[in-house]
Amino acid sequence: MIGLARTAPAELASGETRRRSMLAVLSDYWTLTKPEVNFLVVGSALAGFDVGSRGPLDWTRLAHTLLGTLLVASGTGTLNQFIERHQDARMRRTANRPLPSGRMTPSHALAFGVLLSLAGGLELLLAVNALASALALATLASYLLLYTPLKRVTPLCTLVGAFPGAMPPLIGWAAARGSLAPEAWVLYAVLFLWQFPHFLAIAWMYREDYTRAGLKMLPERDVEQGRFTRREIFAFTLALVPVTLIPAFLGHAGMLYLAGTLALGLGFLAFGAQLAFSRSNALARRLVLASVVYLPLVLALLMIDKIPG
Repeated sequence: MIGLARTAPAELASGETRRRSMLAVLSDYWTLTKPEVNFLVVGSALAGFDVGSRGPLDWTRLAHTLLGTLLVASGTGTLNQFIERHQDARMRRTANRPLPSGRMTPSHALAFGVLLSLAGGLELLLAVNALASALALATLASYLLLYTPLKRVTPLCTLVGAFPGAMPPLIGWAAARGSLAPEAWVLYAVLFLWQFPHFLAIAWMYREDYTRAGLKMLPERDVEQGRFTRREIFAFTLALVPVTLIPAFLGHAGMLYLAGTLALGLGFLAFGAQLAFSRSNALARRLVLASVVYLPLVLALLMIDKIPG
């Protein structure tokens, strides 16, 4: 009896250790999927589906759309980390990710990414439609095969990456209607332009990390002062404001959307203007934070105040 009493705490401790180990493994797989990016991807697909729908929402189709999009986006994020594991190991902000830290083997990450991507593509193909599936898989392919390798070659990678990065609302629209329309491309344009202030501000904040890893996110002549990059951020932010107003001018959204989006746009533009005249990393960080608040609010206003076509 005494022996059994002595082993009980040891067994409990062993069970707790296994539980913590399993949670750590699950956390690493979760990290591979880039959940912070997926929130914006799924939100943009939701907006595309909602605005593209005619009549009452098909909630079942919407659920399949968001699940398939999430799976493909998660697979894309995982495979991106697989491809860039050596670069991530050289950057302070990514060195503790599962692959560069050695907590996960590359083969496991590769298998996980392929599985997620195939599952998402099939989910969209079988439960939604072929166009939505094709757009999602085209996004994955162009992101991994064009944008990712170009980061080691040219600062134009941000421009190239903006094309697949703006796809989520098209996926949602295609899922709702089975086709695309000019209004869908307005949403695409909003996402396309929004990416430049967001990702260029990130590139400016972590310019030393990117340089250490051999990633050419900024022009070489601009790494020190950032004049071109900061002006580029302001220019794209300025271009974004009128583009977001197009749905209201075309009669697809009401006055609430027009007034709200204009106010949000001017506020976002103020953040861009501040950074344009300063090399401050703190201002770049504020712009990034503003961008991840701005986009969901604009899309939410469009869904709330849309005028059915």
